[in-house]
Amino acid sequence: MASYDRLRTGGSPRPPKNADTWWYAAVAGEAAGSFSTRVRTRTRRACLGAVLLLTVVYAGLVLTATGRRWGDAAVTGRRADPAAVTVLREHPSLAGATTLSLVLGCVALVAVGLIRKRYVLTGAAAGGVVTALAVTGLLQWYAPRPRTVDTAGALVPSGFPSVQTTLALGIALGLVLVVPYRSRALVVGAATLWAAAVGAYTIATGQHRPGDVIAAALVVLAVTSGLLAVIARKGRVRPGPRRRGPALPGLPATVPLALLALAGLGAGLWLLGDTLALPAAAPYDPVQLRLAHRCGQALAAGVAAAAGLTLLALLRRVDVDGPPAAYRLGGPFVEAAGVPHDGDLVGPFTEDRDHEIS
Repeated sequence: MASYDRLRTGGSPRPPKNADTWWYAAVAGEAAGSFSTRVRTRTRRACLGAVLLLTVVYAGLVLTATGRRWGDAAVTGRRADPAAVTVLREHPSLAGATTLSLVLGCVALVAVGLIRKRYVLTGAAAGGVVTALAVTGLLQWYAPRPRTVDTAGALVPSGFPSVQTTLALGIALGLVLVVPYRSRALVVGAATLWAAAVGAYTIATGQHRPGDVIAAALVVLAVTSGLLAVIARKGRVRPGPRRRGPALPGLPATVPLALLALAGLGAGLWLLGDTLALPAAAPYDPVQLRLAHRCGQALAAGVAAAAGLTLLALLRRVDVDGPPAAYRLGGPFVEAAGVPHDGDLVGPFTEDRDHEIS
């Protein structure tokens, strides 16, 4: 509590929280036009939008015969794409490197938070990754889909959404909670580029279809946005400091990320019209298969990059690493309050300090 808040006689003392501004932060967080309310509103809308897009992707690429045929053509087309074949043949160690990078990413996410002593935010970030993986597992096991069997008659397990991409992008977007505010754009942007590369590798090796990677990106975006909405509901956000000078440390990562999102979505949507016009049965033209593979790679990379950019845009000038801002009043109360003893903290009470909080 503030220095001019006297305990009520016979009442139970409330411990001071958040730099002695718990009462003001609680009032400010519940105000209709407060900063916390605005952040909560836009993150909640982003969560609902990601869920809606996930539903559209599921209906279009899993439940329809055309979507399933396009996904199968994209996976088969990796053998007709000389670039993918050359990379996989000349770099066989990519499989082990991908697995190692996922392990190191999990360790780095937790280690950064613990080193910076952000224990609650570290737990929230780890919980977000676990929740995204749980949602991915539930969709893989219980989401309705046509039964697919292989040549031996065995049931083919579903890969919708991709577990590897969910884990990679969950780590990348979870870093917004544990890294410092000034280096957030650089770190999250670089991690999102790595997550997009992991998704591209799973498509090139035939482990997942492009729709699986796209769905994983939307699942992670929905879970992370929902988590941020809860954090904002608790009043744990505050306005971030404005950067001074022309130097923007996040540009080396955000500019390539924006270019990947624009180029991937643009090229993927442009090629999608040609690749959807596949015949209902084999044989397929190798050129069409190669275009389907490249179209799927472009769309998957574009959606993954767009997910990272969307989260950075939602948290523009929003700091989740620190106590909430103190509640401030304007008008005659401030004029009568004089100069308070708590620095910049402005309270609703007058200078005589003879009052009680019920």
